[in-house]
Order: sequence, then C-alpha cells, then structure tokens
Amino acid sequence: MALVTFSGYPSSGKTRRATQLKEHLEGRLADPSHNGQGLKVVILSDHSLNIERSSYDDSRSEKPARAALFAAMQRQMSRDTILIVDAPNYIKGFRYQLYCAAREFKLRVCTVYVVATPELCRQWNSERPGGRGYSAETLDNLIARYEEPSSMVRWDSPLFTVPWSDSDVPIDSIWKAITEGNVKPPNVGTQAVAKTPSDALHTLEHVSTLVVSAIMAEQGVAGASGGRVTLRLSETLKPQVTLPARSLTLSELQRMKRQFVTVHKKAITLGTVEKGTVDWSEESVGYKFVDYLSENLKP
Repeated sequence: MALVTFSGYPSSGKTRRATQLKEHLEGRLADPSHNGQGLKVVILSDHSLNIERSSYDDSRSEKPARAALFAAMQRQMSRDTILIVDAPNYIKGFRYQLYCAAREFKLRVCTVYVVATPELCRQWNSERPGGRGYSAETLDNLIARYEEPSSMVRWDSPLFTVPWSDSDVPIDSIWKAITEGNVKPPNVGTQAVAKTPSDALHTLEHVSTLVVSAIMAEQGVAGASGGRVTLRLSETLKPQVTLPARSLTLSELQRMKRQFVTVHKKAITLGTVEKGTVDWSEESVGYKFVDYLSENLKP
C-alpha cells in the first residue's frame, strides 16, 4: 500500500519518530470513521533484522547488511501493508533502489528526514545502554558521508522534515501522502520481459508455409479471380485473405513469407513487440501472416 522511508544521521532519533508514526497510523486505521481497506503497519529496522551497528564499521560488512535490509523490505511489501523502513538510508542510491522496488509493487511512497545536529547525535549515541551505540569513528564517518534527501528528486519526494525540536511527526501530511498520493507505474527498465516459447520459430515457419501452400492450392482451383478467400489450414484455423486479381507465383509468395519471418524473428529474440507481449499460437501467427499478405501483395 505504501512505503515510508526514514533517513537521517545515525542516532538522530529515527526509531522514536518511526514508533510515533506507527502509533498514529494504527490509531487512524482502527478508528471507526476509517472506511478504507484493512491495513497493517510494519516497522523494518536493523534492530528487527538483528543487524549489528558494527556492520557499518567498513564497506565489506555494510554491503551484506544493506542487502539483507533490502531483501527483507521486498518480502514485506504488499498492497495491504504500510511499511516503515527505519534505517540510516544515508546513501541516495539506496533510497532510489527502495523507490524503484516500491514502484514495482505499485506502492505510494514518501520520505521522512529526521534532523538532529551532529553534536546531539554523538551525545545520544553515547547514552545508549549496554554499549549498543556506534563506535565514535563509525559515527563520524557516517555523518560525513551522509547524502541529504531532497524534495527536488522523485525518489525522495514527498519529503517531510522532522527536526529534533518537534514533539511529533506531521501525521496529517504523511497520512495524506500514503493514502491519496499518486501511485507511479513500474519503471519500464525494471519490468520482466515475457519469455518466448521455445517452439516460436518453428510455429512461425510452419504456419506461414501452410498459408503459402493453401493459397497456391486455392488459386489452382478457383483461378486468378482474386478477392476474399478462406484458407482451410486446420479444423480450427480458417483465416481469410484478400488476393489480387492476378496469378500469384510461388516465388512471390515465398519472398513475402521470408520478409514476414524476418520481421518477426526480432520479436522472438526480444520476447516483445513494442509494449505488448506476442501471442505465438498457430492461430495468431496464421492471422498475422494473412493480414500481412493482404496489405503487401501488389494488385
């Protein structure tokens, strides 16, 4: 239904804000006045996935940690879930990756930017009980590398900024974004391409050969009168073709067949034609070939 991406410095208060948002959303969904679909609110975080903060100490350990978060997020995405991703999300490329995944599932998106000064982050990090904070070196490194969200780019918008001095998240604005915002279509470059049947080329050659043979046989019986002719290729396949009022030679029909097959071989390779998938059944190929002949045979 929606993806809410939290972003901010480490130890800036993202988890507190994510918890506030979850409580507000669950309250609105449970309200008797809410007449929308039944939704669940899920927070996904490093903590819920048992990802240690030491994973951010170096890039070698950080990459698998980020991959685990992304994989878990994809598993949780659905049309009946408001998914809150409570993680640093400090790299804009990773936020773009989350955005593209949300588009694949046709979810609404928004970003919550939790703002706190580096000094406050260092203080709050040092106050974490049981030594569960980031190391001082890692914290400073993540702050230095942080790529701030921008409302000017599509993967960060709509963007809601929550400074440390605010007592709560802007629930009204976030609620509107995740319930009424635009649902963007999947990115064309990330859509799966339908696979072509393994016998597509055989079907193409076989059916077009049957059509050529049927035209020659019909012409032998009816002569070169031309007009609309029904070709009986099988019990179920009886396409009609418009023939010119002249005698067609086998070499001419064979040339048209080769042109037709060549054009459609590209579709076999790509699996699609323009924006749609291709139907490679014998019926479809037969009707396409007779239409091709009707349009391209000279009078």
